[in-house]
Amino acid sequence: MIKFTLITVTYNAEATLERTLRSVAEQTYQCIEHILIDGASKDRTIEIAKKYPHLTKVVSEPDRGLYDAMNKGLHLATGDYVCFLNAGDKLHGPDTLEKISHSLTLLEKEGTMSEPSPLGGDEKGFSLPGVLYGHTDIVDDKGEYLGPRRLSPPELLTWKSFKQGMLVCHQAFYARRDLCPEYDTTFRFSADFDWCIRIMKQTDNFMHLPFTVADYLQEGMTTRNQRASLIERFRLMCRHYGILPTITQHLWFVVRAIIK
Repeated sequence: MIKFTLITVTYNAEATLERTLRSVAEQTYQCIEHILIDGASKDRTIEIAKKYPHLTKVVSEPDRGLYDAMNKGLHLATGDYVCFLNAGDKLHGPDTLEKISHSLTLLEKEGTMSEPSPLGGDEKGFSLPGVLYGHTDIVDDKGEYLGPRRLSPPELLTWKSFKQGMLVCHQAFYARRDLCPEYDTTFRFSADFDWCIRIMKQTDNFMHLPFTVADYLQEGMTTRNQRASLIERFRLMCRHYGILPTITQHLWFVVRAIIK
């Protein structure tokens, strides 16, 4: 049975945390590890967390920022797949993980995947895809639906796909645990973008989930620091794709914006 590790990182998140915890607690699929990493909140965050016994681990201590906390969660993860679901974000429905597991079961019956994996496989040659990815809806701070995410995931994904931007929302990106590196904490806003690319460079085994898997809270740290985030992301794209291709791609972004 496939085990999913969901990691929730919080700091003073009493206003939004409960709907995140509830969305995991209500899952019809049972093989879930849910880890909460808290940065020593001074509000009711931990008090709220104690109401949800499904939480596998709760850590509350000072950290060196968001991505340091996410690394702590990775170190504690034991599931086949890891996904980050932060305060205010939700699994799209109570059957979300059930649907993902069912998709993997159908894939196994087809026996089409052959990439070696220490976490999953059988004598027939099936192994777990390196990355599962699906669609995302955007919600406001009350959890109300605002619309689908502007960037939608392609049916065929590779690490080069992110030259066009982060086509898969971080909350809809399930990475096989053996492929997960630490986040590069030298980046303040875009280490998740870098993390996804580094994972995708290790595999050519992707599985597109043709349904919505996550509801993403619109106002995140990156949204609040958009200019700094864009500069940082430009540097990351230069690192992974080269300076000239990155400049060319950004010129196309400008032209596309003018046309629209």
